[in-house]
Amino acid sequence: MPKSEVFSLHTPLPLARARQIIQAALGRGRERAFMPLTAVVLDSGGHMIAMEREDGAGVVRQQVAAGKAWGALGIGVGSRTVGARNQGRDAFMAGVAAASDGQFIPVPGGVLVIENGEAIGAVGVSGDTSDADEECAIAGIEAAGYRAGVDTPD
Repeated sequence: MPKSEVFSLHTPLPLARARQIIQAALGRGRERAFMPLTAVVLDSGGHMIAMEREDGAGVVRQQVAAGKAWGALGIGVGSRTVGARNQGRDAFMAGVAAASDGQFIPVPGGVLVIENGEAIGAVGVSGDTSDADEECAIAGIEAAGYRAGVDTPD
């Protein structure tokens, strides 16, 4: 019986670039003396490509960082915008949280990774203030040569 051919999957956000994003994000945190951070990179399907948790970071930071990135992917805008646009829409937010099995965290720190005008993944950072987390995510994305998918809330 002939050996089957195995085909690799197209990977628009490869592991090497995900690691570059994480290193630059964590590096920004060290430059600015932020609290210990955790950074997660998800592909456009919401699957984790890479994650690093700095020494001293809280044990739930991975889930929070992933939830920020997941929220950005799920709605198609940065997690800051998701939270801001949905102030006072408690039923909608509760519904999205339920639909995502609680993986949805709509606070700053989840940023889409944009290449050629398309989201190819998302980065979530957790550990310091949400604004600091978002700053690090953006720095990581830009250091890897991508555009950070952030916008201003309507």
